[in-house]
Amino acid sequence: MVHFLKFVWDPSKGIDLGFFTLHYYSMMWIVAFVIGLYIMNKIYKNEEQTKESLDSLFIYSVLGIMIGARMGHVLFYQRELFSDDFFSIFLPFSFQDGFRFTGFQGLASHGAAIGMIISMYLYNKKILKKTILWILDRVVVPVALGAVFVRLGNFINSEIIGNKTNSDFGVVFKQLNEDFARHPAQLYEAGCYIVVFLILLFTYWKTKKANQEGFLFGFFLVLLWTVRFFVEFLKEPQGDEYITMFGLNTGQMLSIPFIIIGLYFMFVYKPKSKA
Repeated sequence: MVHFLKFVWDPSKGIDLGFFTLHYYSMMWIVAFVIGLYIMNKIYKNEEQTKESLDSLFIYSVLGIMIGARMGHVLFYQRELFSDDFFSIFLPFSFQDGFRFTGFQGLASHGAAIGMIISMYLYNKKILKKTILWILDRVVVPVALGAVFVRLGNFINSEIIGNKTNSDFGVVFKQLNEDFARHPAQLYEAGCYIVVFLILLFTYWKTKKANQEGFLFGFFLVLLWTVRFFVEFLKEPQGDEYITMFGLNTGQMLSIPFIIIGLYFMFVYKPKSKA
């Protein structure tokens, strides 16, 4: 039988500049933030917000998402770094068995979500001065698209891999020194996140639900983490499984609260009436 869709994946890690290697994974994060800024610029113009507030939003978003993603990975999947290689938590270097540049190899999307919410709270309090849900309802649109590029970066790095498969959709990750196919779980997620982004984009621009405070934020949580929950069934464990129950892995257990919170903001939450 000919497996038309099965292929061997063995890309380079990045572009060698001689003195430095520009990793494709890092480039995907940069693309995500740049496109996110472009989308938020359109949204802020529609909302008649200033360019200065947009510039501040970009800074808060980058710091919140990156710090949250890194701390989330360490807390949820690699706590041993606190004792084995503490400074590598905060710096893109490993100090264990010598000194070497590693980049931030562990970033968790659940941590990124928490970091985003915290940074948006601070941004709203210091700069925007509306409500936390006002900004969250809008920033989730580009964040959903950003998740697509992050998963593409994971695919390039041959990380967050899927389970072994005999299906025609398998990918052989040569960087892992394997000769069997796995589910390209990263591509499954990326494809689903494109759909999530388009749904949120349509909802914001074309429906009255965009005016219901908390709805878009809740819709984002439900859509994105439902995708994550089900794709996890096809994934290999990402690290030590600290949070497991009922046969569900850490990624799935962490996704459930986000989905419940999302349903609350979609169907239960009522904004406080202004006096």
